[in-house]
Amino acid sequence: MMMSLGQFVFSLSTVAYQDFQRQSEWKHPNTSRVGERDAHQYIGPGDDTITLSGWMAPAFAGDPASFNDLREMADAGDAYVLVEGTGRIYGQFVVTHLTEGKSIFLEDGLPLRIEFSLSLKRVDLGDQINLQPDQQDNDIIDWEDIDLE
Repeated sequence: MMMSLGQFVFSLSTVAYQDFQRQSEWKHPNTSRVGERDAHQYIGPGDDTITLSGWMAPAFAGDPASFNDLREMADAGDAYVLVEGTGRIYGQFVVTHLTEGKSIFLEDGLPLRIEFSLSLKRVDLGDQINLQPDQQDNDIIDWEDIDLE
């Protein structure tokens, strides 16, 4: 298992990504001042976006039907806990974009190569999952330490 998003597992048999990009933002709004530089104030974290991209060769590895599963998850609009195979918890994420491109076709239309990009955005939904602050984003955790109720 490379990573899981809720019950969906990223792996060679489903969708194996080759590129992981994370973009984190912090909010610093400004107020104009006469004769001075703008005043800035830190007001908290902003968006946290993860993009997983890569390609699969369905004849060898990967299941194109996995994209349908991801689309159904996106259609539901629910947030899912994103956990790396190492045990690192990133938080709760929603699916915001899924791009799929097919190329190198057989005569029946079956693609031999499928490129994809999946964008996830972090959302904070309160105490739906009870993680201790030091277990979010950084630490490898022990599942027995987490209260999922």
